[in-house]
Amino acid sequence: MSLSDRLNDDMKLAMKSQDKFKLSVIRMVRSAIKNIEIDTRKTLDDQEVLDVLNREIKQRKDSLQEFEKAGRDDLAESLKAEVAILMDYMPQQLSDEEVKAIVQQTIQEVGASSKADMGKVMGALMPKVKGRADGKVVNNFVQQLLS
Repeated sequence: MSLSDRLNDDMKLAMKSQDKFKLSVIRMVRSAIKNIEIDTRKTLDDQEVLDVLNREIKQRKDSLQEFEKAGRDDLAESLKAEVAILMDYMPQQLSDEEVKAIVQQTIQEVGASSKADMGKVMGALMPKVKGRADGKVVNNFVQQLLS
């Protein structure tokens, strides 16, 4: 079952169970996907849908930090719930140990020795962990291992 089909089925289930919050989150994601499909004039495959989901999760996490700084706990809780719903559609996330191992392997493959090589490392690394690890976590490990 494709990711788009899964989103459609979950939307129908949310309608039947009258889970308005989950329904609104799924509709928002489907709307973002549909807008991209209209712009590109093609149906998105699962990898492209994952890219949209990643972008939506990142936007919410960024907003979440801002709301927490401003003391808006009501909005922060809502965003946390949205992120939890969206994370259900993401592939299994890599543990910190797995990310660190992939980073070390990529550093050796690229032959990086200093922070000046960080761009090369990140360019080779991100396709390997795309959708399975947070970019900030990956970036932190690269910085730690190159310093």
